[in-house]
Amino acid sequence: QVTSFQGVTDRSLCTSPPHEHPEHGRLVYKGNMAKAVLGVKFFSYSTSIFNLFMVPYIMLKTGVGFDSLLGQVAFYGVIAFFTFVTPVTLHVLTKGYVVRLYYKDEVDTYTAITYNAILAEKVTVFHRKDVKIPDISKMFTTFYAKTKSMLVNPSLFPNPQDFNHLMGHDMSLYFDFEEEKKAGERK
Repeated sequence: QVTSFQGVTDRSLCTSPPHEHPEHGRLVYKGNMAKAVLGVKFFSYSTSIFNLFMVPYIMLKTGVGFDSLLGQVAFYGVIAFFTFVTPVTLHVLTKGYVVRLYYKDEVDTYTAITYNAILAEKVTVFHRKDVKIPDISKMFTTFYAKTKSMLVNPSLFPNPQDFNHLMGHDMSLYFDFEEEKKAGERK
């Protein structure tokens, strides 16, 4: 039950706990940079769109022109760089940033919510067995889910056991000497 600002008690229609999603499972991680990533990408896209419409208008109204071909190439190159390269670079750097991560205990699946190129939420579902940890620590990658790089901050997991399970740190270390021997003989 929730008490509204008028003092009237309302019943919530949601039957699941506040950190439970009916389709995705239990919320185990929430990125603290989600609004910043979305805001920076939106700002970059909006300035690029502004450039696409305003540069030709300004060029026509002011009559700014260059006599040399080198001057024209340099001017339009700078405009094109900030119009196209910056948003693409931002997307490449932030496409794996996990906004929210859910976990379903009964099927051992994770659902990662990220932002795609058009700023919509993208859902990636993967199993624990699909998680690969990079051999060398990589910038903007904590783990790979199937083949997609994902970036999470381990300190933002409210329950450290959830991060340990995701990364496979909670699995027992079982070493099969016979399998290792067969693998060595095949080489």
